[in-house]
Amino acid sequence: MVVGWRRLRRGKKNKEKKEEKVEEEVVTPNHFQCPISLELMKDPVTLCTGITYDRQSIETWFDQGRFTCPLTNHLLSNFDLIPNHTLRIIIQDWCVENQRCGVQRIPTPRVPITPNDVHHLLLLLHAKASRLDQDACLQSVHKIQRLGAESQRNMRCLVDNGAPTALASAFHAFANANDSVERNGDVSVLRQILSALNSMFSTQLEEEAIQHLGSPPSLRCIVSFLRRQDLSMKENSIVALKHLLSFGHHQHLEALVQIEGIHQLLLQFLNPRIFSPTIVKASLAVVWYLVSSSSPCTHKMRLKFIELGMVCVVLDILVDSERSLCEKGLGVLDSLCACEEGREKAYGNALAIPLLVKKLLRVSSLGSDHSVCAIWRLCKFGEEMVVVEALQVGAFQKLLLVLQVGCADETKEKATQLLKLLNPYRDAAKKCIDSDFNNLKTSI
Repeated sequence: MVVGWRRLRRGKKNKEKKEEKVEEEVVTPNHFQCPISLELMKDPVTLCTGITYDRQSIETWFDQGRFTCPLTNHLLSNFDLIPNHTLRIIIQDWCVENQRCGVQRIPTPRVPITPNDVHHLLLLLHAKASRLDQDACLQSVHKIQRLGAESQRNMRCLVDNGAPTALASAFHAFANANDSVERNGDVSVLRQILSALNSMFSTQLEEEAIQHLGSPPSLRCIVSFLRRQDLSMKENSIVALKHLLSFGHHQHLEALVQIEGIHQLLLQFLNPRIFSPTIVKASLAVVWYLVSSSSPCTHKMRLKFIELGMVCVVLDILVDSERSLCEKGLGVLDSLCACEEGREKAYGNALAIPLLVKKLLRVSSLGSDHSVCAIWRLCKFGEEMVVVEALQVGAFQKLLLVLQVGCADETKEKATQLLKLLNPYRDAAKKCIDSDFNNLKTSI
């Protein structure tokens, strides 16, 4: 009886404690809330209208192309964001007082960099790079990386105010001074600059930065990094090459292929069992830029890759790879099949026609374009048995679907030509199937 009474009393106490907790549930004061997000301000800043907002919310407002104060709707005379340190300290003190209610103290925000800060930092970097002062230059590069990693706003400020150009210029200066980088043990500054550059690449990269990074000394330095054992160095280098070639400058393609051993290196990196997906993807993209460009040396590059066995390597990649990798692989195969030598290699590989047909409508619209074009090349210039094989693995039905779904005009024309080419041989093909290729052996 006594035990039951004690349990009842303990239950009442627990219930009272729960009620106290509910009563102690805190409500954020209105003047601590951002007028835009209605959440607790972590970095309060004040506009020229005198209204305070959270920095992230008001910067998002400006990024959307709005030029008014959200609360007053007045047109702003300037976009200065003045930190409201007093309010931020009051908010932090309030958070500390209510920690027992589950409120976490907001950290003191770092002051974002300004264009003037970036210009001063880049001037120092340029001066140190001109003197080839590796240690001092390393310090500047580390600071740029640290500032960029603090926030997306800092990174945008760095990119918009010329950081990629300054870094590429410094890279060229050290690469030009150490043109025999492979025999030079100290490449820390070059490696760090390349790492910083990789985080800043974008389609808006300035022409000056592209020229510095694509200069022959810079390219030789990047290729020398590909030969080193350090996987992170390989990854940074091949990603930099991919971004550089994406701008389509023929002189950079031609300078790259003049470097001895580059074809073998790229072929070596297309092994997913040894190298990371990032290295494989970037390497295949570099190969695609080399074999699909309109440069005068493109034909020689294709022949070199074909001679090294690129057709079989790409077909093996296409067997079981993700879409982005398949798309580039199909593009490479299409370009290689433009050569007679490439078609001969494809004819000799049991995977070529079945894989190209299977990838229709399974990768992307661009992937289907490459597949149709490659099948068209192989069937148009091949023997009757190639056409019959295409029919047997279901090419006729797949091409009809491509036309029904819709495709580019050039692809539509090639698909129509293919259907006309395949139609007379339909009776010769015993059956049309969509093979799962489980019984086919890989090429290597």
